[in-house]
Amino acid sequence: MEKKHHYKEEKTFVMIKPDGVQRSLVGDIVHRFENVGLKLVAIKMLLPTQDEVEKHYTVNPEWKRNVGEKSIEGYRKNGVTPPSEDPEEVGNIVLGYLSDYLASGPVVAMVWQGGHAVHLVRKLIGSTEPLSSDVGTIRGDYVMDSYEMADGDGRAVRNLIHASGSYEEARAEIAHWFSENEIIRYHIINEKILYDVAIDGVLE
Repeated sequence: MEKKHHYKEEKTFVMIKPDGVQRSLVGDIVHRFENVGLKLVAIKMLLPTQDEVEKHYTVNPEWKRNVGEKSIEGYRKNGVTPPSEDPEEVGNIVLGYLSDYLASGPVVAMVWQGGHAVHLVRKLIGSTEPLSSDVGTIRGDYVMDSYEMADGDGRAVRNLIHASGSYEEARAEIAHWFSENEIIRYHIINEKILYDVAIDGVLE
């Protein structure tokens, strides 16, 4: 049985997409995660291939069906006829858009570590559609795109950033983009304040 780790050791995968890099928002996005107390343990800039993007999104074998079902539901909600009633087929269309989108320019891949990292990062970035994201989230504050605009243009919604949706997904995505020796183990002083049982050693 796998040893249960303290929440402070939880890691999540984050990718700043080509639009985030092109709009010079890398620093602002990193700052949001640092401000909440998360620790950056791996980072690199790369130009992903379409094959790498496909493998990234399909680490979960149910991804195509799930995203297809959500997309069909979204079309109906907006009074639009879906391109197909088959979730797998719609999932393939979405995957094609995403592959073109993420392979269109450099991205910044990162691993963040800290208490409830997966849930916390998802909360900070906001919902997938920027138009529906709350003010105060990364997508809500920095993007105006919507499913309706993206569908009208035949492209993926531009939402700046990807983040793992679950602990299991994070482990798979981190392994896809990073080797173990690229993830650095180190301490920062903030961890004593955030996680130690007693805040001591701060007075002379």
